[in-house]
Amino acid sequence: MIRRTLSVSTPRAAVRHRAGAVLLALAAALSLAGCDRERSAESVAPASAPMPAAPMGYGGAMKAQRASAPQAEIAASLSDEARGGSGETALRRFLAVRQDLNVEVPAEQLADAWGKVRDLCGTLKCELLSSSLLRETPQQPGNALLEMRVEPADVDQLLGGLAGVANVVSHTTTSEDKTSEVIDVEARIKNRTEFRDSLRVMLRDTVTKRTMADLLAIQRTLSDTQAELDAIATQRKVLAQQTSKQHIQIQFTPRRALVSGSDGYSPMAHALRNAGDVLAESVGALITFVAAALPWLLLVVLPLGWLARVLWRRRRTGKA
Repeated sequence: MIRRTLSVSTPRAAVRHRAGAVLLALAAALSLAGCDRERSAESVAPASAPMPAAPMGYGGAMKAQRASAPQAEIAASLSDEARGGSGETALRRFLAVRQDLNVEVPAEQLADAWGKVRDLCGTLKCELLSSSLLRETPQQPGNALLEMRVEPADVDQLLGGLAGVANVVSHTTTSEDKTSEVIDVEARIKNRTEFRDSLRVMLRDTVTKRTMADLLAIQRTLSDTQAELDAIATQRKVLAQQTSKQHIQIQFTPRRALVSGSDGYSPMAHALRNAGDVLAESVGALITFVAAALPWLLLVVLPLGWLARVLWRRRRTGKA
């Protein structure tokens, strides 16, 4: 009986042992599966890194955008100003432009062409500096001159009006860079202005005790500074006139016809053409010589001839 009981109990214990082992294996498998899921979730989470902003909600995202927008606008405006300022500094030049023109017109139309261009200057932003007209005479040809300062916007209109009444023979344009002079003058004006203002503050100061000699010295320095500032301001105005307007000078000359022979230069033909002029010059020289010698002939030659004749007669009678 005892043997049978042991034989029966032994299979039951083996079954229980196997069941416990199976349960332990299932638990281990479940725990490993859970670890693998956590690892896969952690590995997937970095790929969707931008998503943490989602818990803020729509209102939170709008606030973040509103907070970052002013900074972006400020940065953009600063970059635009920097670009614009650098471009303006690079392009800002002070040039004194001068144009010299030599034009030809028919001799009988010289005065009319000169007057039309001068009147055209009066209708534009043009400052007439000088004008002169010399009409043609038998002794010399005529010529005219106009000198003016013109706004750059009206230069083309002035030159167009000039081309309608005269033929441009030569046109020269020169420019001189005055940028360094303008910058230097403006810096001196700024420094002198600040120094003058500080002297005025010292004169109005009633707290600091100063002697009459100190006050007179300050007043004298203030007067000298103001005079220097006025001189520099005048120099700046002159530079402004030179750089803001173009200096244009127009020389009017009469048109001359050029005569050229097909066979080249001929001395005989040239002498025949100039024979009348040469004869007139010779007659004129003779008249001039006679006019110059006639007083000496009357005052010197005739008395000497009369005296020589008297002496010769006396000698002849003495010999006889």
